[in-house]
Amino acid sequence: MFDFKNSVKFEEKDLDLLTVGELLVDMISGDYGDSFENGTYHRYFGGSPANIAMNTKRLGIRPLVASAVGTDGLGQFLVEHLRRSEMDTSCVQRVDEATSLVVVTKSRSTPVPIFYRGADYQLAYTEELRTALLRTKIVHFSCWPLSRQPVRSAVEQVIRDARQNGILVCFDPNYHPALWEKEEDGVKYIKSILPLVDIAKPSEDDAERLFGKDIPENQIQKFLDLGVKLVIMTLGKDGALVSNGQETVKFDTLATQVTDTTGAGDAFWSGFYAALVKGYPVRKALEFGLAVSAYKLQYTGAVVELPALETFKTKYQI
Repeated sequence: MFDFKNSVKFEEKDLDLLTVGELLVDMISGDYGDSFENGTYHRYFGGSPANIAMNTKRLGIRPLVASAVGTDGLGQFLVEHLRRSEMDTSCVQRVDEATSLVVVTKSRSTPVPIFYRGADYQLAYTEELRTALLRTKIVHFSCWPLSRQPVRSAVEQVIRDARQNGILVCFDPNYHPALWEKEEDGVKYIKSILPLVDIAKPSEDDAERLFGKDIPENQIQKFLDLGVKLVIMTLGKDGALVSNGQETVKFDTLATQVTDTTGAGDAFWSGFYAALVKGYPVRKALEFGLAVSAYKLQYTGAVVELPALETFKTKYQI
């Protein structure tokens, strides 16, 4: 059990965090519009696992990202972006498929992404990836790589080896039906993975897609009943509700200004992971997650220049 008052004890390793999953290009329209009449789209670096890895590096811990990109120019664009951020790219595999894309037309309501997938789901469980996993304290993944083969098998092996070697298994259950093959029951599959997970961070929307409508307390209990040991339910402007199965704690948001919500969830994970690795108690680590998310919300873009983790202690009175 994760006691809110205690820190998590990690073995000494030379990596702190391994994020496994998608690395892709976000093509975002230059103008707003609810149809696709926009003529201009701009390419941006994308992919939640890489965003988290880059954030945590800035916060002062040692991350590594494992992904697959194409041998094309867009794949090179993504790899060069990581290198400019001084990230280790040794577990970014280059495969003979087109680099994956997400096309988004900016909308005044909720933008609807269109997915073009190729290289991202070709990530293989290589000896190099296994070695990296055994070097780390925490492994993080989301629904994206679980939605297709062969990367799903790679992630399943990551989970098995992580559990056998005492590595913390953390999962973002951000289920999106459009990522799955039409004939497959993605919800059923995600529920089968949850018993293998230590920490999950669903949003209210994530929980509703998996379990139907319900109040946050009941949704959290459904994750706990399936075996997740710590459930962090983010509630947007209402903060977060967190339970370890014995105790449930409500956290208020620390955000005072919301400019762009893109990447807010990644920022939360980043602050939380950095604080856990640095030895803060679980409750304090959750407060750091909310603080880094609040900081990110002030700026446009998924990844912003974050200060050292300790800066948030004073700024947000943690």
